Amino acid sequence: MSLHAVGVQVRGRSLYASTSTSLSSLGYICSNSSSTTATSTSPATPFLGLKIKFSSPATSKSPQPGSVNFSPLGMDGGWLSKLGFGSKNKATAASYGDPSTNPALGPDDDKPAAGQSFAQFGAGCFWGVELAYQRVPGVSKTEVGYSQGHVHNPTYSDVCEGDTMHSEVVRVQYDPNECTYESLLDVFWARHDPTTLNRQGGDVGTQYRSGIYYYTPEQEKAAKESMEKHQTKVNKKIVTEILPAKKFYRAESYHQQYLAKGGRFGFRQSTEKGCNDPIRCYG
Repeated sequence: MSLHAVGVQVRGRSLYASTSTSLSSLGYICSNSSSTTATSTSPATPFLGLKIKFSSPATSKSPQPGSVNFSPLGMDGGWLSKLGFGSKNKATAASYGDPSTNPALGPDDDKPAAGQSFAQFGAGCFWGVELAYQRVPGVSKTEVGYSQGHVHNPTYSDVCEGDTMHSEVVRVQYDPNECTYESLLDVFWARHDPTTLNRQGGDVGTQYRSGIYYYTPEQEKAAKESMEKHQTKVNKKIVTEILPAKKFYRAESYHQQYLAKGGRFGFRQSTEKGCNDPIRCYG
């Protein structure tokens, strides 16, 4: 087995041994729960997946050194399961439970400030999406968080595992007299590729799916009309989900206004209204 042929997906980020990732060991996982050093021959016991230890430069939101297990198609918890495939389709997990007893399945019951409205969008990594909305005139507040899942009070680590079915979202508070909902939709379409399922660039996983989460029937109508209009501008099918806004769980404090505060390398990016400087998501 060639180490250079192995591609690894960790916490939603694709890493490849043939480029910048350094693999220190590769083993297979067998039915007896042990692992052994990989060879070019088949293991003596039934193959269940791979165990990979690696190191990688700081190019993503993932923890860098470490190890990861992944399984082939059909094994629950495998990397394909993060895309909604496998023996247990995790894309259906959010439908389980009772909204009357599970707050995560209920509506977002927070209230915006007087005279303000909420909007909620998922368009890949929430760092860059938030900065895009911070720059919109009429937007008074932005928060990043997790929604559309089935686990109460999830952590970032929980969401990255792909089991909770939460999406990374930005909740926007805006003044309808200064900023129309349609203008927020325009930012949404411009910010990401709505035709890639559970993926934005190198970020892979159900938490990166494209979604518009509405608070009112008027927002729902505007979102659907906007999607129909945008579909005429792209040559692939849009996979954006349009659903009622569910319970919003505010992400950890270090995620809030992450790029405005300097990002990974301390380079602050402007939040000035109307600013059109390029957004460096991993800045």
